[in-house]
Amino acid sequence: MHPAISCEAIASDGAFRPLASVAGIAIDLRYATPDNFVGRDLYTPLDCAWLHQEAAAALELAVDWLASRWPGYRLLVLDALRPQRVQEQLWLALQGTDLLGYIAEPGRGSIHSFGMAVDLTILDDAGCELDMGTAFDDLSERSHPVLEPELLASGALTATQTGNRQLLRDAMAHAGWVGINTEWWHFDCGDRERVRASYTRVL
Repeated sequence: MHPAISCEAIASDGAFRPLASVAGIAIDLRYATPDNFVGRDLYTPLDCAWLHQEAAAALELAVDWLASRWPGYRLLVLDALRPQRVQEQLWLALQGTDLLGYIAEPGRGSIHSFGMAVDLTILDDAGCELDMGTAFDDLSERSHPVLEPELLASGALTATQTGNRQLLRDAMAHAGWVGINTEWWHFDCGDRERVRASYTRVL
């Protein structure tokens, strides 16, 4: 069993870095507000603006790649570290719905709970979010990268929207992040099985 620490102890653990130490990003942690699919603040009073050191370094590479190609564009981090106790709240919130596939079962654990995943989008040079076709946390098929060819062909997404998503994927992939099939905003830092097996989970 891999080690675990409480979220309250994270500031004294050298394996983690505050999000504020990553230059060139904007931060708007949506689970620290009511602006998420549960409709309430799940983080306060916890400080969840953290990533594992490896993920923070990989995020810096993505920032640099984006800035070199689109000066003025910035990554907006919507979620980073998500403690296990919050993951359990999300799991409970979706019981009895057909949406459980969007949430990692707490026993296995979300990669967010290791500080090795981020949810994010892109801000343009005016500070506005690029149009990705759906909002963050839109738990519908329109959010699924794997379905983009069909969504584009049917008119459910536009070429601009899929192009914006591709720009985000390119920036993240360049830095070693791996996206998933069902959420355009979610990226894991490296292999999730390796993370679950050997990284510290935050409770």
